[in-house]
Amino acid sequence: MPQSVVTSAGVPRVVVGAGADGSAQVKLSGPWNLAGLEKHLSDIAPLLAKQAGANRHWDLSGVSTLDHAGALLLWRAWGRKRAPRLTLKPEHETLFVTLAAARHEPLPGLPRDWRASTAAVGRKILALLEHLFAATVLLGHVVIDAMILVRHPGRIPWREISANIYRTGAQALGITALVGFLVGIVLSYLSAQQLKIFGADVYIVNLLGVSIVRELGPVLAAVLIAGRSGSAITAQLGVMRVTEEIDAMTVMGIPHTVRLILPKMVALAVTLPLIVLWTGALALLGGMIAANIELDISYHFFLSRLPDVVPISNLWLGLGKSVVFGILIALIACHFGLRIEPNTESLGAGTTESVVSAITMVIIVDAIFAVMFSHIGIFR
Repeated sequence: MPQSVVTSAGVPRVVVGAGADGSAQVKLSGPWNLAGLEKHLSDIAPLLAKQAGANRHWDLSGVSTLDHAGALLLWRAWGRKRAPRLTLKPEHETLFVTLAAARHEPLPGLPRDWRASTAAVGRKILALLEHLFAATVLLGHVVIDAMILVRHPGRIPWREISANIYRTGAQALGITALVGFLVGIVLSYLSAQQLKIFGADVYIVNLLGVSIVRELGPVLAAVLIAGRSGSAITAQLGVMRVTEEIDAMTVMGIPHTVRLILPKMVALAVTLPLIVLWTGALALLGGMIAANIELDISYHFFLSRLPDVVPISNLWLGLGKSVVFGILIALIACHFGLRIEPNTESLGAGTTESVVSAITMVIIVDAIFAVMFSHIGIFR
């Protein structure tokens, strides 16, 4: 004799009885959604748990409404797996397919399979190698185009180079001057506190001169340019990719490496050493002012002693590094700009990756230079 938990109309019903073939059957009907289950959950949940353990035929064809709450209630009663014998409407199939797919996802906080972690690391390494290969190919195209332009000077895009020099150089003087000046003040003030302890006040000139001219000036300027000009280059090329301007240039036979990439690399190779000189000069000025206030070192003594304690090779080393930094920043920015896909999410992600990669490469290359030239410019 079939029995039901709820018999009133418009409410979820559970009827336990025998099917047409004589086997045990659990037939559901009514609205199995959050609104319908709210008042009857205390009656329905125990019966579902009692019937779930047996090998019964679950008939959901009479369910008028089924949402995620009702499907999840049944899914948990079945032991988080699909009932072997199940009849339901086609429109309700998607809910159980989604629950079955979510079951295989690892729960947060639980230990993961070491093979999955190894595969993730492998994918990251392969992606890095793919980026390095693509950037090397792009650099090769630029070098070939540069050799052709050397033999045909009339084709050199002077206007594009001049415009990029103005955008990446002249327009960056303000922010680089402010940051350089403030960093010089901070570095001088903190150094003065330590030098006072040992009575080595005069060595503030040595400390500021070598650190700013040799390391801090080039790296600071490169990081600022990577964040300012590198992101602008990536965004510009990304927008041109989205609007298919680069494809139009290719159709017209205009190589984008000559008109877009080479001018930016040349411009940064020219402007970054000048910005390094500008930033270093302002940093030394800020350090000199802080040294005068904190250690009572006169401006005349600071300026006269600076050439004696900082060999000129430090300056050439800093300028040489800045040329390499400029080429790297432009190459990385152009590489990520050309990989932008036609959607706004890709543009933002590509710009972020460009800036992070450029700053990382600047620090890596600076470390390589520091090891290679560790015995040059430190002692006379």
